[in-house]
Amino acid sequence: MCKLYIARMTEEFSHPVKAGQIKTQPQEFRLAANEAERDALAQRFGLVSLARLEGHFKLKHERSGIIGAELAMRATLTQTCVVTLEAFDAKIREETVLRFVPGALMRHVPGETEDEEDITPESLDSPDEIPYANDIIDLGAALAEQLALALDPYPRKPGASLPEAASDNSANPFAALGARIGKKS
Repeated sequence: MCKLYIARMTEEFSHPVKAGQIKTQPQEFRLAANEAERDALAQRFGLVSLARLEGHFKLKHERSGIIGAELAMRATLTQTCVVTLEAFDAKIREETVLRFVPGALMRHVPGETEDEEDITPESLDSPDEIPYANDIIDLGAALAEQLALALDPYPRKPGASLPEAASDNSANPFAALGARIGKKS
């Protein structure tokens, strides 16, 4: 049997909601990170700055303490281009579906070992499942996590391209061999 331990972390942006107050009628929550929270999140995610982070949640109780959520996220941020190392502004607009699941109900798909989980097409298409404990779901932490997932890990400033030397065919490992036998690589 797999035990799931949920440790409460200190979040830069926290907005706790009692899961028990979410009933069959959808409830809406609008969150906006203040300046200090945005600065802390920018530092955590390696951003130059985070000018705006807002989320609109629609929550509805599904069953057995599982809370379904629709999230519309908006963010305005400044990142560093991996090609030019210049700062540039970017906007993120995403809509996603989440499920807040009591830690005791988190499904575990056993793999070959207890530490592995099988990834199936069904698990990839299903909503992200976020565990919670003590009847508290943290919408701020979920919004911050969705921002992290939406960030480009290799951000490029619009119009930035690699220098010619970086895309030269001489970098091809077979270029030297082709030159020796007189053929183009």
